[in-house]
Amino acid sequence: MMPSNALYTDLSGYYDLMCCDINYPAQSNTVHRLHQLLGNGGKNHLDLACGTGPHIRHFIDYGYHSSGLDLNQPMLQLAQARCPEAVFMLQNMCSFTLPQPVDLVTCFLYSIHYSASITQLQHCITSVYTALNAGGIFCFNAVDKNKICNNSAVRHNTAHMGSHFEFESSWYYSGSGEQQALKLSIAKTTADITQQWRDQHTMVAISFAELNALLQPYFDVEMLAHDYEKIQPWDTTTGNALFVCTKR
Repeated sequence: MMPSNALYTDLSGYYDLMCCDINYPAQSNTVHRLHQLLGNGGKNHLDLACGTGPHIRHFIDYGYHSSGLDLNQPMLQLAQARCPEAVFMLQNMCSFTLPQPVDLVTCFLYSIHYSASITQLQHCITSVYTALNAGGIFCFNAVDKNKICNNSAVRHNTAHMGSHFEFESSWYYSGSGEQQALKLSIAKTTADITQQWRDQHTMVAISFAELNALLQPYFDVEMLAHDYEKIQPWDTTTGNALFVCTKR
């Protein structure tokens, strides 16, 4: 088992390969549309846990003045190369400050769960509220701890520079407490020799009811279906949802 941040530091060069099946254009476009519909019309944008900056690239192309925040410098270096127009900051999303407020804060790929505890999640929400202009939008996706299936995993494979890669990610929740695990694995096969890395991250476990209770004092909250092809209400039963929070 490698250290808990191995994927984002030692293996940061493989991160984009692991995420190659993600539809970044659709995700970015949906949030852009939501900001047009529900936001204040401003163009200053911050992406929390921005990683290598793929979402930021799309928001810049939409005309936003984008910035990104992450805890891992290797990821930020890759993001800066991808998006030289953006400003990147090495900060914790649970306790960040900005030189000036923004109109849209995004947090993709369930990264809100990196808060790791309810207290830290509360701090993150407060930091976002402080960072937003009036009428600004906070948009993120989340998973309900009570809907997690410990036996399910997402897998994909790809070829890169003469090697075959297999990636796997899964959630694990014990059924009690405020922490769940994100389990990740990478297998790289080159000339019949396979290397394997396993990485596990401690994530905050929270129900949607609990999450709404944290958000309601600060925002008007809309819960939408986790579907980046169309905008529709959450069906009240599935364990994934897109949260759109407008600062009062």
